[in-house]
Amino acid sequence: MKDMKRAPQKIYEDEAIILDIVPSARLERGQHVERGMIVAQMVGWQYFTLLEAAINQSLNPKPGLRLYIGKDVPRQLVRILRRISYQELTENAKFTLEKVVEEIVKEREAELVEFINTCGPLTPRLHALEALPGIGKKISMRLIEERSKAPFTSFKDIEERAGIQNFDKMIMKRIIEELSDPNAKYWLFTRPPSSY
Repeated sequence: MKDMKRAPQKIYEDEAIILDIVPSARLERGQHVERGMIVAQMVGWQYFTLLEAAINQSLNPKPGLRLYIGKDVPRQLVRILRRISYQELTENAKFTLEKVVEEIVKEREAELVEFINTCGPLTPRLHALEALPGIGKKISMRLIEERSKAPFTSFKDIEERAGIQNFDKMIMKRIIEELSDPNAKYWLFTRPPSSY
């Protein structure tokens, strides 16, 4: 029997945070929004997927609101219109995105620390740690050495044992880079663009 390749598994967000409310005039041709719905730009909580959605006015949509958007959400409450790129975000959405990513990084600290404890090489010459802003080979080796002694327990633990500052800001910056650079080669924390 031949070894059959599986189709890539679809990735869905269960929750998203509103970045900005946009006029429905910005919708692509052929798209429409039902009466009582507002168009919002959002970022997914788990994979940082950038989305445009129609949201019922009864939910009082505004920037910063976290909504359940899972597959079973009633379409009359939230309807995902499409994935969007960073370049399609409004200026307000880009500004809000940085604050929202910072909040998500703080909230998901344990999960992100676990990534630092377990990540490996991306290529024979590049370790995933080196893809973080401000982390070169020397600091990467120090992080690997320290985590081999004992797993890191927090961002503060990483900073103290590796002698670096603002580790959460490094992760936040990497997430924004992955979202904003259409030519990125590696996605450590975000979902690759749909064209990939």
